[in-house]
Amino acid sequence: MARAIWSGAINFGLVSVPVKLFTAVKPKDIAFHQVDEKTGARIRYKRVSEKTGREVPYEKIAKGYEIGDDKYVVIEPKELEKLTPEATHTIDIEDFVELEQIDPIYYEHTYFLAPDTGGDKAYSLLLKAMKDSDKVAIGRVVIRTKEYLAAIRPYERALALETMYFPDEIVSVDELRGLPKQQRLADREMKMAKQLIDSLATDFDPGKYHDEYRKRVEGLIKKKAKGQTITIHEEAKETPKVVDLIEALKASVEQSGGSKRKSTKKRSSSRARKSA
Repeated sequence: MARAIWSGAINFGLVSVPVKLFTAVKPKDIAFHQVDEKTGARIRYKRVSEKTGREVPYEKIAKGYEIGDDKYVVIEPKELEKLTPEATHTIDIEDFVELEQIDPIYYEHTYFLAPDTGGDKAYSLLLKAMKDSDKVAIGRVVIRTKEYLAAIRPYERALALETMYFPDEIVSVDELRGLPKQQRLADREMKMAKQLIDSLATDFDPGKYHDEYRKRVEGLIKKKAKGQTITIHEEAKETPKVVDLIEALKASVEQSGGSKRKSTKKRSSSRARKSA
């Protein structure tokens, strides 16, 4: 059972909705530890002073902000505490906007909001009103000791809260090197590129995508845990081929069109079986 990591209230106008915050995602990355190759013992790190070479106890370590080469401004914990945003336990909605106006690059982390004690009706009212108006709420929330810009939106039968990056945290594309200058694109090339996109267009089904690499790594770990010997076969690296753009587009359209027709036939036949 999921445990709430924060509780408070959504405030919009004079309406207050008591809510609890839950983590919405559980990343399944495989974590490795560093170990001694010979003994298998865990490798640990010590906090050592660059100046003396001696280990420094944790309680003697301060926060330092680098302002130059090996020059640091030391910040005391009490100084930071004075600047820490007040934990108000409220999500103050400032605006309602269209979902498509928010580029996904602004989203940082997803949480779920559930009604807290006595908040069922107000929660249901806000959820239904947002669904009907097709709007997303923008507000601010303090989680632990950090203030976040946040977007609240309907997600199935719940409200989802997305913490967001502030505009000055987004890297401008003008800083990127190597972006192509305006290219002359032939009508034939554009037509075939759009054909290829159309041939691969479908409804988004998250269930069809799987982390194949993680599965292979988990399989490798299980085999080695059982004492099996793993043989590594070196694969010959292929030299990239220079392909004519038009020919590549044509071949891609033909290939995707065939597979699309097959999948369409499968869906049609499965629908027919269900209706029968």
